Amino acid sequence: MPLKKTIAPFYERLALVLIGFCILGYLVIVAKNLLDPLMFGFLFAVLLLPLADFLEQKLRLPRSASSFVSILLLVGFISGILYLVGAQITNLASDWPMLKKQVDQSIEGLQEWVQHAFHIDATKQMTYVDNTARKIMASGGVVLETTFGAISSLMLFYIFILIFTFFILFYRRLLFKFITSVFDDGHSHVVFDVVENVQKILRQYIFGLLLEMVIVAAVAVTAFWIIGIKYAALLGLIVGLFNIIPYLGIFTALLLSVLITFATGTLSDTVTVAISVIGIHAVDANVLLPAIVGSKVRLNALVTFIGIILGEMLWGLSGMFLSIPIIAIFKIIFDRIDGLKPWGYLLGGDYEYKESAQKKMKTE
Repeated sequence: MPLKKTIAPFYERLALVLIGFCILGYLVIVAKNLLDPLMFGFLFAVLLLPLADFLEQKLRLPRSASSFVSILLLVGFISGILYLVGAQITNLASDWPMLKKQVDQSIEGLQEWVQHAFHIDATKQMTYVDNTARKIMASGGVVLETTFGAISSLMLFYIFILIFTFFILFYRRLLFKFITSVFDDGHSHVVFDVVENVQKILRQYIFGLLLEMVIVAAVAVTAFWIIGIKYAALLGLIVGLFNIIPYLGIFTALLLSVLITFATGTLSDTVTVAISVIGIHAVDANVLLPAIVGSKVRLNALVTFIGIILGEMLWGLSGMFLSIPIIAIFKIIFDRIDGLKPWGYLLGGDYEYKESAQKKMKTE
């Protein structure tokens, strides 16, 4: 008599899933210093893989040389963007006397408003400012030490990213063979499909982000130039670069744009710039992002937002960057495993529903 397969009750399976998620989250937090640069290195390696293959196959470069040259080209591209931003900041620094005068006038106007609104005279205001400044200067050594440590850690983080990118590109065939060897031969086609789609989706996602950044920066520069803002190019680059940060980037770009415009222009220019940045973000969030990026990763907005929050809770700012591609990878895996397909539908159900509806309309 064949034994009947017992299935655990739903609450037991749910408890095991929750325990597994808790353990996984704890391990992810503990291993942040290793996994964080490793994941960025993986993304950059996926992005540079076609270039490395071209250098290796067409130009006959050794695999180590093709990987190294690909990374050098990536560093050169990023350095070019930083050079453009730095050149604009240099122009801003050259107008420091005018900026100082504008800031002084703004502070005087703010003091008058505080005096009339809260009945606090200018002398008490300056006393409070001086006391605050003395406290900051007293802790200046701690601030400098913390800043130096943060910069050193950041530079080391970038170096680790480049090292991981090189090794992943160099050992890409070994890693691929390991992944295919882990699973049975009967599942080899699923493994190949997952690997190919992960590379394709991640590459399209990164290129989509870069294209979106260029379009937003160009629109912002044009809008600020039409308004007549002095540092239109700098503000446009700031809006485009910070637009890469999901959801929170718009607030940072808005704050920096408003501060720079307020220090170099009039109050009406500041309000106009703020309205322009909000309008550009609205068009980007509702038109560009779904068309350029959203259609690539196929994730619904709710899951994306929750993933960004969890990423920030686990890894901070880098977790916000990595949350969307990581969720996209999980969706690709879930869609190709029968027992996990409902989870894949949950991550991007809105897109699947729209596609099935469009196919049904075409057949009718």
